[in-house]
Amino acid sequence: MTDAAPSRPPAVLFTGFPGFLGSALLRRVLARGDGPVACLIQPQYRDLAERRAREIVSAVGSDSADGGDSAEDGDSAEDGDSAEDGDSAEDGDPPAVHLYEGDITQPDLGLGSALDDPDLLGGVDELYHLAAVYDLSVDADLAEAVNVRGTERVLDAAERVDVERLHYVSTCYVSGRYDGDFTEEHLREGQSFNNHYEETKYRAEVAVRERISEGLPATVYRPAIAVGDSETGETDKLDGPYNLLRLLLAQPRRLAVAFSVPGAAATELNVVPRDYVVDAIAELSARPETVGETYQLCDPDPLMVPEFVGALGDAAGRRTVTVPTPKPVAKAAAWLLSAGGVDVEPATIDYFDHPTRYRCPNASDALAGTAVSVPPFESYVDRLVAFARENPDLGDDPMT
Repeated sequence: MTDAAPSRPPAVLFTGFPGFLGSALLRRVLARGDGPVACLIQPQYRDLAERRAREIVSAVGSDSADGGDSAEDGDSAEDGDSAEDGDSAEDGDPPAVHLYEGDITQPDLGLGSALDDPDLLGGVDELYHLAAVYDLSVDADLAEAVNVRGTERVLDAAERVDVERLHYVSTCYVSGRYDGDFTEEHLREGQSFNNHYEETKYRAEVAVRERISEGLPATVYRPAIAVGDSETGETDKLDGPYNLLRLLLAQPRRLAVAFSVPGAAATELNVVPRDYVVDAIAELSARPETVGETYQLCDPDPLMVPEFVGALGDAAGRRTVTVPTPKPVAKAAAWLLSAGGVDVEPATIDYFDHPTRYRCPNASDALAGTAVSVPPFESYVDRLVAFARENPDLGDDPMT
């Protein structure tokens, strides 16, 4: 490893790297010529972050007109590890990722004086905040610390360095169990929540909206349930709808049983692939007119739960029968299955009778005329199933 100082101080700061969405979005940001980029990482993810940073800058460099130089990865005295490769389409400087160890739950994000130093992070003018606990069964204290207080720390840091733009990744499920159509205009609706994840993401978005009202230039993106890539099926963890897939794959091909709780036939299950979410954020974040707006990145024409189960069963090669099951019984059965070695998170049962229907007029209007659109679930479900089968040990542990 060679000592290397950055050619320029970071212009962009990321949280949530090397996570599932953050890694893909970082590549898009570098590829369009933004950067250098600083990534706030937790120490336990350093090896993964270094590997992904090298892969991303190498891929961006390979996509450049001249191919580029070989990868460099080094330590400087204060600014963290740096990975550089290739030629920038904009100005000839190599795209770079600088890794800073820190924690969004700590004062100053654990970065101390680096936030005040113009040669380090004091010159950051754009901040992407993706870090959160994405776990339906998360403990209340952890969800509060990361999703709420962590977001407040990030907002404080954004104001401290006087960013020109904050991009905040929320979730459609700030809706909680809102009964009806939920659009980008909705937020504080007196809703109840399925779990601590939903409630703390709601409170975090409320905090972001309050700062926007005070003058912080920010954009909010609300993905629906994000699954693997629509082209490759790739994902980082098998959670959410993958719980249902595990249940089906654990049963015989000739007959697989799935739960059908009361209300499922009238319930939409809104799923979008990772590449749509990332492409949409990359497109919208590059436009100045999206400041102050909220965009729901959801499927405008989602499947109902029975159709979703049928599509997943077909892709898994299972003849699937749904059995009417009272919700408490379904949750108890899911707990027993998990205890017996078939990972079926009981919290996912709440989404089989979820009363909210997600609509996205802002996103649809803003993305009209671009190449970014939501593919039908049936068009890529085979790839999701194939990837899950090839990578059964991914697990569902959240990256916080």
